[in-house]
This record gives sequence, structure tokens and C-alpha cells, in this order.
Amino acid sequence: MYHPHRSARLAAALLLSLPLPAAWAQGAVERPATVAASSLPDATTFRVKMELGSLDQARAWLDAGLDPDFMGDRIGSGLMIAAWEGNIPLMELFAGRGADVNRTNRLGETALMHAAWKGRKEAVRWLLAHGARVEREARQWTALHYAVFAGHGEVADLLLERGADINARSPNGSSVLMMAVYEGREDMARRLLARGADSGIKNENGDGALEWAMKFNHTRIARLVATTPDAFREAAAKPKADWGQPQKSEAVPKDIEDLLDIREILAARHLSVDKIDRGIAALRAKYARASLKHEEPPPVALEISATRAEPRKQRVQMVPEPAAR
Repeated sequence: MYHPHRSARLAAALLLSLPLPAAWAQGAVERPATVAASSLPDATTFRVKMELGSLDQARAWLDAGLDPDFMGDRIGSGLMIAAWEGNIPLMELFAGRGADVNRTNRLGETALMHAAWKGRKEAVRWLLAHGARVEREARQWTALHYAVFAGHGEVADLLLERGADINARSPNGSSVLMMAVYEGREDMARRLLARGADSGIKNENGDGALEWAMKFNHTRIARLVATTPDAFREAAAKPKADWGQPQKSEAVPKDIEDLLDIREILAARHLSVDKIDRGIAALRAKYARASLKHEEPPPVALEISATRAEPRKQRVQMVPEPAAR
């Protein structure tokens, strides 16, 4: 199943937590994610600075001619990033310069969807007041899908009050109620059913709320969403194997995602990424081996070093952390 969104990391904050090259620390070379205010950013620098909430930098870039709908990597435009972070002053800045509140990123997501996914209720309220459309064309993910999947009940209520379709269907036909079932959110399922959600909707795979509840062992929810008592009894009488093997989305391990963030910054600065790629590959291999043994790989730290004379010639190594005692 498609997971609505993978959590973005603040790469700049991450870099500050690692041993930095001496040349960066002493100002011999430009730090990642820092550019002159009069120049325009690359997609990675833009995303990092906007995640950090740099209102002055955003204003400087816009004054220098930056498109108000400029798309950073991962999340999208400045307005989308601001919505993701719940940064209303930053949202106001981009909107005031002409940013489209209904623009979509490469995944078809809008600022409203980002705010809903993160549970930014006031950002959702601001976006709705400034023309964000709560509804979309048929068979598209909606902000309500995102809010329900992430478990933000108050945001879901607000969207419903503003006209969101409680039975909106995703690209494969899965309903909003099915998002609550998938994540085992009983309270959310009750909330939606009380508002009239249709528990009989099935997606293109033939699965509905009851099927997912049984597959993921959410028996209490299965009782709620069954269209009749007989439907639940019939479902409960089936062998567990009939429902298939439950498969849920898994997040990228944090240490790998952190390294990927750093890789993006190094690449944006036109620095070598060969060594960090080997480090990422090695860590992925450790996770693969650990998964076969059902154990976690040992924690590791990444060390990046360079010299003032040769700032582009770096040394990258993975250092195992000592085991806790």
C-alpha cells in the first residue's frame, strides 16, 4: 500500500550534530545550506533553509527573483514546506508573493495535505481561509486521507466541517475509513462511522474496511465496520490464512535516512559522495543481514573530516558506537 508521506529530516540540524570538517568550522569553505542572500538556491539548500524557518533568507531570495512556487527537493514549494512545519509567517510570505496554495508537488500533494499529515491544525485553518481546496478530483489522495492515516482527529473534524468528502477514495479506491482501519485507529474509525462513513466501500483489490481489520488483527474494529453482525461472524469464522499475510509500510531506518540527507547536501555542494555511498550500502547490508536474524544491527556514527588545504578531499568512515553497559 502507498504510504502517504515519508517524514523529512532537517539535514542542517543533523550536520550540526556530527563532527564537521575543520575547514567548515573555521570558515575556510562555504558551509552546506548557506548561500549569499543575493543568489538563488538549489533545491536542497532551499528545502533545508525553509525547514529551519529562515524568514529573512526566504524574503531575500524572493526579492532576488526567486519564483514563489520554486520547488525544493522532497516536500515541494516554500508554501508546502511552511505548511509541513506549521510556520504561518512563512506561509504568509510566500502566499503574499503569489505562491499558489493549491499547487502540487511531484507526488501530487498540496500544502493542505502536508499540514494535515503533520497535524498542523492552525496551518490547515489558514490554508482553508486562503483558498485551499479541501476536495480533489476523483481517485486522488486527499488531506482527509492524510489526517486520518496519521491519527489527527481534530484536523479530520475541521476538514469534514469544511466540506471534505468522508468517503473520498484514493487512487486504488481505498476509502478514508480504510486509512483508520489500516493503522488500527479505533477512535478514528468510530469518529468517521458516527459521521456516516460507508464501511462497505472496497478498493480495486477487493479489500474493504472489514477485510483490512481482519487481516491486521483489529478485531474490535472489525466489529465496528462490519455491515451486519452476520458479516462479522462470517469473517471471524474464516481461517486466518484466508486474509493473507499483512504487509505494512516500513520507514527507512533513521541512520540510513540521516546519511541520505547528508549525501544530498554534499552533492548539492558538488563534493564527492563516493565514500558516503559505500557507507550507506554497508549499513543497508547490515540491516538486511540483521533482518534474517531478527535483530538490530549495532549503532554506528558517521565521521566526515577534511583539511583546510584540501577541503574537497574528504574522509568518510562509519564508526561503531560502543555497546551500552
